[in-house]
Amino acid sequence: MVTEHTERPWGGYTVLAEAGDFKVKTIEVHPGQRLSYQRHSRRAEHWFVVRGEGVVTLDGQEIDVRRGDTVDVALGAAHRIRNTGADPLVFVEVQHGDYFGEDDIVRLEDDYGRVGA
Repeated sequence: MVTEHTERPWGGYTVLAEAGDFKVKTIEVHPGQRLSYQRHSRRAEHWFVVRGEGVVTLDGQEIDVRRGDTVDVALGAAHRIRNTGADPLVFVEVQHGDYFGEDDIVRLEDDYGRVGA
């Protein structure tokens, strides 16, 4: 069941399920775009790439990803994903922790002027 869909300058996300201790989203990143380099203090994430290709930056290390790859983002780890392909990059994100609000994002770098926002 879709509970929320939000468009962003880099693409968008759809919330598929949520409960007190987890949230599941599909995230789509447009070609040539990337999410902000960010960290969270109250949740960890597991990403499963289902379409496209890209590069994940995880605590400064770059990891190439494509369909079928997974990435674990530990609590507090700095992370971002960039679409390096010609088609949309889509991944399923499973968040686990005790809080999932968008205000638990600390942006370290951002292409859209949202650092500190």
